[in-house]
Amino acid sequence: MRNIIMQHRSIRQYKNIPVDEKDLNEILEAGTRASTTGNMQLYSIVVTRDEGKRKELSPVHFDQPMVMQAPVHLTFCADINRFHKWCEQRDAEPAYDNFLWYINAAIDALLVSQNVCLTAEAKGMGICYLGTATYNADQLIKILNLPNGVIPVAAIVMGYPDEDPGLTDRLPLEGVVHYETYKDYTDEDIDRIFAEKESLEETKQILKENNKETLAQVYTDNRYKKEDNLYFSKQYLKVLQSQGFMNHM
Repeated sequence: MRNIIMQHRSIRQYKNIPVDEKDLNEILEAGTRASTTGNMQLYSIVVTRDEGKRKELSPVHFDQPMVMQAPVHLTFCADINRFHKWCEQRDAEPAYDNFLWYINAAIDALLVSQNVCLTAEAKGMGICYLGTATYNADQLIKILNLPNGVIPVAAIVMGYPDEDPGLTDRLPLEGVVHYETYKDYTDEDIDRIFAEKESLEETKQILKENNKETLAQVYTDNRYKKEDNLYFSKQYLKVLQSQGFMNHM
């Protein structure tokens, strides 16, 4: 398993090979063995394999080709709906329709998604996370018919790779690990931690393509711009409210 984790890479091109039902069920079953808040399993997974339904999902994910190439699309949702209904049917009064329990349910869903991804990779498949699941959560809710108390937090495509990309860079451990207490970063720390990333040939090419002086500018000016961040943040907060996660505030 260590080798699988250390060899992880995002796959964006897929072969036209279906995922076997038995393999898919084993992958999903492994997902359900993830840690979960109070053994409540505050998540749901929507499996989309139908080509017509994936065509509906494609614009939500900015028409990235892998949405149609990969035979399996999975949407991981924070879900308090099922647990609420169980409580009410057992003469118990639930109070999980609030922001704290959105966080708990989102953590549950993300833990499940990582188990799913690792198991898929162990079977020779590839995956890629789609951040657009939160950007366009309102559209996913309509397409997937998600009821009140259910909201997307992550999505992945899954299938057999038709590419073999290299490993992407990662910051050194000293850049992300703190012992005993958090040690804030000095200017010198930042320079040292990001030095390798900034010196990569790939980074130089990215700077040239985007006509930027620093890699940080590529992120702030091109990839994740302020106006987009604010827009999608407001949209997601609206969806949280409309889906019933912001009560008792």
